[in-house]
Amino acid sequence: MDLLIIEDDISILRGLKDNLTFEGYQVQTIGDGLEGLKMALEHHFDLLLLDLMLPGMNGYEICRRIKKEKPGLPVIMLTARGSEMDKIAGLDIGADDYLTKPFSIPELLARIRAVLRRSKPEYDHLAEFSFANVKLDFKKFQATVNDTEIKLSSKEFSIMKYFIEHEGEVVQREDLLEAVWGYDIMPDTRTVDNSILDLRKKLEEIPSDPKHIVSVRGAGYKFNAQAGN
Repeated sequence: MDLLIIEDDISILRGLKDNLTFEGYQVQTIGDGLEGLKMALEHHFDLLLLDLMLPGMNGYEICRRIKKEKPGLPVIMLTARGSEMDKIAGLDIGADDYLTKPFSIPELLARIRAVLRRSKPEYDHLAEFSFANVKLDFKKFQATVNDTEIKLSSKEFSIMKYFIEHEGEVVQREDLLEAVWGYDIMPDTRTVDNSILDLRKKLEEIPSDPKHIVSVRGAGYKFNAQAGN
């Protein structure tokens, strides 16, 4: 597995590289935000460890660009900013996990393994799915509406996969948080609601009157592929 670490603290950078290399990962490191983004976009990596405060470009903007250009690349944010809102902001722009400094190497390794499990195998069983005028390719991370390609983030693909696997069932926000974000407990379910709003804007014919991703009052959401047919 090839990992890229973008971190400007040299001592942390060296420690992470040594420990991850010892665990068998192939590790590249860089200390500048702009250069790190360039490297992430131009080369193949299985996972990105991303500091928040960086010279050149901050971690939020790097994550936003990564998830737009390479939605299948998992991102774990590493930061000293541990407030609830900072975490929510990181997750809302597509980060797959968020680890607050200082953290232990065993915890980091566990988080890496969990993110890699969620990001890779989940698409092996469901390759493609179509409903209404929407086509989803989970192998290529491609989506089209009326044969026009649209951009979905890796989180949005994961949400749709979960909906498809539970079609017709009521899906609670907590279920999505655990399955997609990998958290048993989150401080606020607005993360899910915001993601659903974005998905409706991209996939529903009338986002304000959704037919496929519908709200179930007091419970959560329900996906119906056949609605309107």
